[in-house]
Amino acid sequence: MVLSLAINDLYAGYGAVKALRGVTLNVEAGETVALLGTNGNGKSTLMKCIAGLVRPQRGGVSLTIDGNAHDLTRLSAEAIVDLGVALVPEGRRLFPKLTVLENLMLGAFRRAARRDLDRNLTLAFDTFPALKELQNQLAGTMSGGQQQMLAIARALMSSPRLLLIDEPSVGLSPLLVSQTIAKIGELNQRFGLTVLMAEQNFNQAIRIADRGYIIVHGEIVVAAGSVDELRGNDIVKRLYLGGIA
Repeated sequence: MVLSLAINDLYAGYGAVKALRGVTLNVEAGETVALLGTNGNGKSTLMKCIAGLVRPQRGGVSLTIDGNAHDLTRLSAEAIVDLGVALVPEGRRLFPKLTVLENLMLGAFRRAARRDLDRNLTLAFDTFPALKELQNQLAGTMSGGQQQMLAIARALMSSPRLLLIDEPSVGLSPLLVSQTIAKIGELNQRFGLTVLMAEQNFNQAIRIADRGYIIVHGEIVVAAGSVDELRGNDIVKRLYLGGIA
């Protein structure tokens, strides 16, 4: 499958607050791309624009699948999910009074996913074996790390082509952050999933990313073609590596 996401000169905000200012980036099939930035710089807003949860003020968001281009700014969130875009939101957004299995089933509501329900459930449990043992436990009683696993697994239940993961490290211990990021890397390596991951933990994100962008005050200030290029960038050294630009 040939897939690409292209974001061009995107502006978005909330009332008078301008969260994105002319953002341009792209993600190609089979890549893991990191969108790096500290809190309040527009990462989550960009993810929500792609998923149809926030309407841009101007600019383009286009998803091309096997040569067919889809303008995501004109589609509902449900239609975007139907194209195979799945969002793992910041804060996980689980249904705390439903069981692990019930949360997973809710991830499989699109028609293509319902056809592959058994396969996707096996994939979710193979990727996160702990969830199989906890499938009858209420999601709200699980640890933060277990909840993050469930949020990612719920997205897998939708048979995604493009996986958007927003701040997977938030609220987790350093060990759990490392384990979670490694699992996201496995999704790309084992199953060929295309991943756009918004993250503020630079050192963890570049473990699995093919390349990345740095967003500051709603603008892309670094667009690096490789992890090595990211590490060598003066802005990255100043913001993340303690160097002097």
